[in-house]
Parts: sequence; C-alpha cells; structure tokens
Amino acid sequence: MPRTGGNPFKTAGLRAALSSVRMRIGIDLGGTKIEAIVLDEGGTEIGRRRVASPRGDYAATLLALKQLVVDFERDLGPIRSVGLGHPGAISPATGLIKNANATWLNGQPLGADSTRMLERPVRLANDADCFALSEATDGAAAGAGIVFGVIIGTGTGGGIVVDGRLLSGANAIAGEWGHNALPRPQASEWPGPPCYCGRTGCVETFLSGPGLARDYSTSGGTEVTAQDVVARANAGESLAAECLTRYIDRMARALAAVVNVLDPHVIVLGGGLSKVAQLYERVPQVWTRYIFSDHVSTRLVPPAHGDASGVRGAAWLTHNDDPVSR
Repeated sequence: MPRTGGNPFKTAGLRAALSSVRMRIGIDLGGTKIEAIVLDEGGTEIGRRRVASPRGDYAATLLALKQLVVDFERDLGPIRSVGLGHPGAISPATGLIKNANATWLNGQPLGADSTRMLERPVRLANDADCFALSEATDGAAAGAGIVFGVIIGTGTGGGIVVDGRLLSGANAIAGEWGHNALPRPQASEWPGPPCYCGRTGCVETFLSGPGLARDYSTSGGTEVTAQDVVARANAGESLAAECLTRYIDRMARALAAVVNVLDPHVIVLGGGLSKVAQLYERVPQVWTRYIFSDHVSTRLVPPAHGDASGVRGAAWLTHNDDPVSR
C-alpha cells in the first residue's frame, strides 16, 4: 500500500503490527529529487515519499534526508536500517564524495554526516549500484550469480552484483562502464565526442540519451531527444533507423567487452533508453561478433522494477547488514 504523504497508519492495531516487522528505508538522492521508500523484510513496499532536492545546498540536503526518516518513523515506528543511494562515489582515500553530477555533494563527507544526522548507521552506494542490487535481489536478475546492471539515460553507468553482494573494488569504481573508451572504434568514431570527465570517446558519449540525439543531429537531422529518434526510427524514417542501428552496434561492442571480462549471467538495462524494446533482441544478435566464445548464454533483460529500482536497491543495501561503502 504505497503512499506519498500523510499518515496512512492511524490505527493502533496496524501500527503495532508493523512495529513487529523488520523494515528498511531506502533513499535515492538525486540531482532533482530525493525519493524514499520503506520495504518490509520480504520486499513489499509499505510507504514512499518524494521531495525536491535542495540544489546547491548541502546542509539543506542533510536536513531533507532527516525529515524523510522522521516522517516515516512517525507513521511506522522505529526503523533501524537506512540505505542511501547517491549519484557519485566515495573516495577510499578521503571518505569524501567524488564524481557526483549533483555537484554540491562533491568533496563532502556524506557518509559520516548522514550517519550523524540520522543517528544510526547508514549504508551508502552509487545509484547505479543500487539499481543493480535491486534487480539482482528480487528483480529481473533474481537468483543469477553475476549481474551487471546498466544505466542508459542522461548518463551511462553500471553496477556489479556477485552472489547477491555488491562489488565495489579497490578504488570504489567497479562497474564504471560509461567512462571506458568505446571498444573497436571505427574511423568516424575516433577520437570521439568530448566527455565531461575530460576525455573523449567514452562509452557514455555514444550510448547516453544525449549521445544518441547528437548522432542524429550531426548526421543531418534536427535537434530532437533520444526518444524522438527511436520514435522516428519505428515510424520508418531512414536516418533515424540508421542512427538506431549504429547505437545497437555500439552497445553490442561495449557490452561485449564487459562479457569478455566479467562474463555475467544477466545484464539488466535501466534508465530512459532501457524502454527501447528492440535492444533486447538486436543487441544479442550483434554482440556474438565481439564476444570471445562460441556460445553466449548471457541474457540481456529489461528491469522488473523500472524507475523504482534505484530506491529499492538503496533499501536492500542493509539486507543482512552487508557492508557497502561505495
């Protein structure tokens, strides 16, 4: 019984019943919104709230996190477990946030500050990691040994789950697929478009939504969104269809590199472009050219939880008190 506000748990009997259930809060801290969810021990959603992100104001962001937890506990009773997904990474060297597109978080001790503000341990992970964990726990890749979760939207990122546990790595960058160079570049793809990370030709510059839109406009089309390109391709426009075919080949090359190194059982796509149905049939048809195997068993699947995967994954960060520090 998901809710967006108010107090849906007014009766003492229902509140008492909920107090006996182990509940966990997941918070998805993004550049435009902060979403929070409460799951019971079986993964059933009990409550949900969303507020606007206090853009540019770190102190106000911490207060917003605290208010979400306070509001849930007012309605549901004490909740010990809090997981927090964020759009960056935590530097193992300093403990500070780095690489976040919500730039007011960069250089801040979000882990220490959120633990202090919420007065309980808080598990943190990158938002792409949360997506991967959600789909590996009770989503499209539930039960798979090795799962690679991919975000293809405004940016491009990834997360890795092995036997139900997130893989972080020595530098806290495991799964940062989007900032590798596009594999096997053709002459027209090199050195590639500039990326915000300071390099050129990153996977993100080709496979993000803006990357597909840019390919269309620089190939003679007008300035439209990635979704418009897909719609025009589906309607039979030849230029859009050519761009989508290039996109599929680029994704096949980029994911083949992941398969050759990680050999995942399942790859789950998330983000706005994960809704392009053609990807799940056409990319596996193409990636066999690039994968170093005579047979490819890896499955490419859409997300089971859609846009809710990020916040659900944040809640699952505290499952079995698994320590995650990315």
